[in-house]
Amino acid sequence: MVLLVSLVWISNRIAIVVTAIVLATALNQLVLQLQKLHIKRSLAVFLSLFILLAFLVGFFWLIVPPFTAQFQELLALVPSGISRIQAWVNYWEQRLIGWFPNLPDINGLIQQIPPLITQALGSSIALFTLSINAILEFLLVLVLTLMLLVNPLPYRNSFIRLFPSFYRHRVDEILTRCASGLASWTGGALIEMVFIAGLSGIGLWILQVPLALAHAVLAGLLNFIPNIGPTLSVVFPMVIALLDEPWKAVAVLILYIIIQNIESYWLTPTIMAKQVALLPAVTLTSQILFTTFFGALGLLMAIPLAVVAKTWIEEVLFQDVLDKWNNASSR
Repeated sequence: MVLLVSLVWISNRIAIVVTAIVLATALNQLVLQLQKLHIKRSLAVFLSLFILLAFLVGFFWLIVPPFTAQFQELLALVPSGISRIQAWVNYWEQRLIGWFPNLPDINGLIQQIPPLITQALGSSIALFTLSINAILEFLLVLVLTLMLLVNPLPYRNSFIRLFPSFYRHRVDEILTRCASGLASWTGGALIEMVFIAGLSGIGLWILQVPLALAHAVLAGLLNFIPNIGPTLSVVFPMVIALLDEPWKAVAVLILYIIIQNIESYWLTPTIMAKQVALLPAVTLTSQILFTTFFGALGLLMAIPLAVVAKTWIEEVLFQDVLDKWNNASSR
């Protein structure tokens, strides 16, 4: 048991360090772009961190207060909402029984809804509690990122020295490709996030769903986590819409399905084909793998880490080993 707890603690700390490295690498690309404008590196680092912090502060200012108020309202209105649904179902069940005598007991199915909702709300509260710990971990990630970002060259050289001297130049090239791949993927992901947030905001505004802007921003940010993020993003707007008009919840679900299909079948092939494309099975496998070892941070950083792993596998295993092995055997 002690060994298991130790492994969990170690994997969590490794996840924090890896996250800081990936974040510093991505921000360093922004720093380099600012330096091209003849801005000193120290000022460029400050501006990059300021942009990141401003984005985070704006997110929490926009999302957290209204969602907290709406969540408390939701907890108060859930029982009355269930009663309204049961009354509506009873009304239509009595009418349909005359038309279809063998109709299943719909009301019995509805009776199972309250425990499921209670369990879901309990999970949401537990997730909110865990998010406090995640905020503390992010502060640690931010400090490490700053330390790596101020002067990344010594850390890079120290990593390169871990390899044999004849291969160090090649490692330096691979690290450059990794940084370029991360920058390209980040650019594509940002475009997709803005697209999802824009369409979600317009659709929710047309449907007159409360907190449309907050829901749209949340949808864009959660799109950063493929597969899982889009599913989570539809929960809150559907619940809030249900408190207003039941039909709006169905409309919100249809809206998000349409947006995700547009994103999956048009935007992603168009944008990511020019950036860094990952196969869907690779994306899901990386999420499962990194989440298993590194927890919540692993889920958040699964795709950037998969981009880095893809670069190393292509450059080292395929190009430097297997391709040369094939050439050597053909001589």
